[in-house]
Order: sequence, then C-alpha cells, then structure tokens
Amino acid sequence: MENKKILIVGAGFSGAVIGRLLAEDGYDVHIIDERNHTAGNCYSERDEETGVMVHTYGPHIFHTDNEEVWNFLNQYAEMMPYVNRVKTTVNGQVFSLPINLHTINQFFHKTFSPDEAKEFIAGKGDVSITEPKSFEEQALKFVGKELYEAFFKGYTLKQWGLHPSELPASILKRLPVRFNYDDNYFSHKFQGMPKDGYTVIIDHILDHQNITISLNTKFDKADQTKYRHVFYSGPLDAYFDYQYGRLAYRTLDFHKFTYQGDYQGTAVMNYGEESVPYTRITEHKYFAPWENHGDSVMYKEFSRLCTEKDLPYYPIRLVGEMTQLEQYVDLAEAENNVTFVGRLGTYRYLDMDVTIAEALNTARIFLENINKDREMPAFTVKMK
Repeated sequence: MENKKILIVGAGFSGAVIGRLLAEDGYDVHIIDERNHTAGNCYSERDEETGVMVHTYGPHIFHTDNEEVWNFLNQYAEMMPYVNRVKTTVNGQVFSLPINLHTINQFFHKTFSPDEAKEFIAGKGDVSITEPKSFEEQALKFVGKELYEAFFKGYTLKQWGLHPSELPASILKRLPVRFNYDDNYFSHKFQGMPKDGYTVIIDHILDHQNITISLNTKFDKADQTKYRHVFYSGPLDAYFDYQYGRLAYRTLDFHKFTYQGDYQGTAVMNYGEESVPYTRITEHKYFAPWENHGDSVMYKEFSRLCTEKDLPYYPIRLVGEMTQLEQYVDLAEAENNVTFVGRLGTYRYLDMDVTIAEALNTARIFLENINKDREMPAFTVKMK
C-alpha cells in the first residue's frame, strides 16, 4: 500500500495550512508541537482576571493584499474590521506613526500642505548619500537627521541591539513617510482581526478527521522513516543539532500588567528614545474594539539577543549569519523526504499572510510532485 502518512512539526499557521490541504486530499496527517497549545506564536487566550483577549506572544494584526489568503482565512474565522493606528512617545510628546503630514507638522510646529511638506522634507535629506548602504544612511538620505533621531535611531537600537549604521539599508526598504493625514499603519487592501482570536482559527483549520495532533511532543528524527514526508517548521539549525552553531535571533521579553480602567487609549504606543528600556507598550483590549472591558491588560516589550533557552522571534540576517545559513541550507538540500517551512524553518521574518500563502503553495507543490512521481524539494522558496 502507498504510504499516506505525513508528519508535520509545528502547529502554527505553516503546519496547520499544509496539514489541512493534505488531509483534504486523503493523507493521514500527524501534527506535533513541543508546546502545550496550538497556534504557535499567534496563540491568543482570554485573561482570567479581565476577560481581555490577550496575544500571548505579542500582537498579531492581519493585513494582506493577497485575496486568496484573505478568503482562505475567512473560511475558518469571522474577521472583524481593524485599523492599526500606532502612536509613539518621543521628547515628551505623542506622535502618529508612520510619519505622516500630521507628524511632520506637529514635530516641526508647521502647518504645511502636502506639497510644502514634501519640499521641506526633501530639503532635510542628506543629498551627499547617493547609494545608502546602511539603515542609518537610508533614513538620513530620505528624512534627515531630526526625524531619524526622533523616530528611528533609538527604537532600532533597542529592537535589534545594533546601531543603525551596522544594519543593512534593506531593513528600511520603503521608508514609511506619508504626505497626507493617513495614520493607518498598513496600506494593504485587507486588514482585520479574528473576532474570537487566532487560536480558534488554527483549531478550525486543524478540525479534520484525517488530522491527529500531539502537543507537548518533541520531534525525533528516528520517527521520520514511518512517514511518506515530513514538513518541518521548527528552527533549521535545531534540525541538524546546531552542527554549525546557532543561527542568531532576537527574542522578546514581555512584562505583563493590568490596570483598572483605560491605560493608554490605544493598542500600540512605541517609545523611540534609547533611554526608555522597552520598545513599546501594547494594550490588548484595543486589539478587539468590538468588545467592552472596564479593566485592561498591557505588555511592556523588551528586545534582546536570543539565547538557547529563549523563544526565537526575529532572524538576524546579517552577513556573518548568511554564511552560516548557507551551510545549513546545503545540509537541508542533501536530506530526503523533508521540507523546511515557515519563519524558523527558512530563517526569514514572515508576516502571517506570507506564511499562509507559502504554506498553501508548499502543499500544492507536494501534491503535484507526488502525482508526477517527482522528489519534493527541501525548500519551496529561494534560499540563496
């Protein structure tokens, strides 16, 4: 008999979406996860004290231009309208982000029209920088020293643990500056929040007779031979027992606290100054504005280098790590019957919509390759 058993390591979006498509095609899907819950870092649950839906591993806001992904998600959740309006506290004042016409006028004490603001900011930019090589040069070229130091420098130092002059310009690919009063942090066609939280979405996706879930379960390579194929969404370096050392990540520490009443009046308040140790405070009841809560739950968010005991969040894709990454990619491509997926499996920062799109594509590539009796690649995205 043909082996129809599939092992998926990780019960986040990558594993759930791949698992669902293969289960619908008749495969016997076994999904394992080391944690005691599904949904990975998207996991959300009600706070017992306040009743607020808390994003346990930090805020997740869904935004995409991919209609297929949006429609897929809406099969498993009721998505509520949500606009992410970020504020930042700098120099004893509160400003809107991304930098927009109101931010510019407030910061410089002006009443510019859009065209006047464009001309003014262009005059602030460092024209001596022709080809920005670093994050700092990119910002200085396009917005000048004052806005860079107020809104980018300190926050970036805290978030990445590196001076902006050490980070590649690509991190700041599209400088978020608007010359109108639009304070929507995102510009995507589809934006929203799941009415009942992200955990419910994942559990609905996983609700199929051909899917079995084992939580509190570590991946054991010895089990691979039992399965037709393995989809691995854990850390790429961990799969190979850190043969070439650990890939570098930033991790996050959350200081959770409650407040009787309304703490800051908005979901996200950044703190751009280096003297403030945390990067932002998030007030979770504001991520569900259709609900009413008298009390509130907040997270103070601290970023630092990830150690072996920490949960990896953001891959640090600098030159040194890229050489190390290529060594792991070579090892992965020499493996049989395993495909590496998701943020950790491909060592890339991924928004949720991209994660879902890539998972849908990976499942389809697998089914097509099986039908055509072709080998499944170690990666379905470009890694080099």
